Amino acid sequence: MRPARSSTWSDRFPAPLRYRGVREVEFGKELTELTQGEDAVVATVVGPDGVEEIVARYAVGADGGSSAVRKQLDIGFVGTTDESDRVLIVDASVSGLARNRWHMWPGLGGKLIGACPIPDSDMFQWMIRLTPDENPPQEIGAIIDRIHSHTRNRHIQLHEIHWKSVFRPNIRLAKHYGRGRVFLVGDAAHVHTPAGAQGLNTGMQDGYNLGWKLGQVLAGADPALLRTYEAERQPIAAGVLGLSTEKWGGIAKLDPSSMKRGKDEQQLSLTYYGGPLAPADGDSSDTSTLHVGDRAPDARLLSADGAETRLFTLFRGPHFTAIAYGPGAARDLELLHWPTTGARLKRLTVGPPEGFSDPENTLRSAYGLTGDTLLLIRPDGYIGHIATSDFLTTTQAAVRAMTPEARSRTMSQQVHASPGSGATE
Repeated sequence: MRPARSSTWSDRFPAPLRYRGVREVEFGKELTELTQGEDAVVATVVGPDGVEEIVARYAVGADGGSSAVRKQLDIGFVGTTDESDRVLIVDASVSGLARNRWHMWPGLGGKLIGACPIPDSDMFQWMIRLTPDENPPQEIGAIIDRIHSHTRNRHIQLHEIHWKSVFRPNIRLAKHYGRGRVFLVGDAAHVHTPAGAQGLNTGMQDGYNLGWKLGQVLAGADPALLRTYEAERQPIAAGVLGLSTEKWGGIAKLDPSSMKRGKDEQQLSLTYYGGPLAPADGDSSDTSTLHVGDRAPDARLLSADGAETRLFTLFRGPHFTAIAYGPGAARDLELLHWPTTGARLKRLTVGPPEGFSDPENTLRSAYGLTGDTLLLIRPDGYIGHIATSDFLTTTQAAVRAMTPEARSRTMSQQVHASPGSGATE
């Protein structure tokens, strides 16, 4: 990456022309260069209309395992690629196969065929693991023969192939998740075998983790918040690489456990506990079931009018959520200052007289609550703070680490989103 010289930056990009605002997705363009200055990134792209320079405050490379962005940043992609381990991927219209489940046919020596139904279509995606010296079948007839010989099910018929490719399972992790004002997400930062089906979940959580932090920094939060992205997400990806590699090797040994899916594959118990926003020796309290940095569980609550509401429904969106359980926490939540810029805060109270109720104790049980507690939930659904005493002081300190330094407003200035529900924004 070649940094732009600060002395010429303003000359190249006068202030009115520097930022183009929101752009639509554009196809047929190739990134050829990235340069960075003190306050912006320039992406040089080549397309049908020639060379164009796109200027932004930050850039994110979500461009796959062969990421041009990662290469421009000269970030190492550490790991291995076994050129003899190949999988033929085929999207095809299929009959003779139930569409309500995945289908897997393991075989000796690591042979494997899998078929995943593609929603809202008559297609399946086929994964055919090739032997080291096998030429991938190309024509539909040869592919059908290959499937029949392995599955021994001649009721399966492929009628049209829509797409196919040969995939080589890489096992690689980026040494860093960004440099300066440019970041990597998804396969640009980590690639692994398909065992366990972890790739999409991992990439999506990368994007959400980075996305809310970028939004906060753009609104005025300390740019140091962006450094927590790599610190939180890279260890998760390292664990996924280990899990998928182990299962991929187990498939070759016909290990039944390699075909099963459990808590590790659901990614519901991932935690950022011990990271920069949830230090293990920090000031936050724990509950009997949760640490700061854990994923916030769901619960069923009743609003004042008796309507059932799920916590996950209340969490949905780019906002933070504060949950006050008990009257002491509720009083301090009213006094909590929140910046007027950046992500908004949704405030929930649980308990009489006007808050939500927890008649089945789903919140109390899932969150391990034994008394008044104030919880702050991040936009990505992870717990940003737990206070079981000194609610206002400790929560306000946690808020400062994740929000812009700006004018604040108190509860009395908030607008009620749902009168009588116990929720305000």
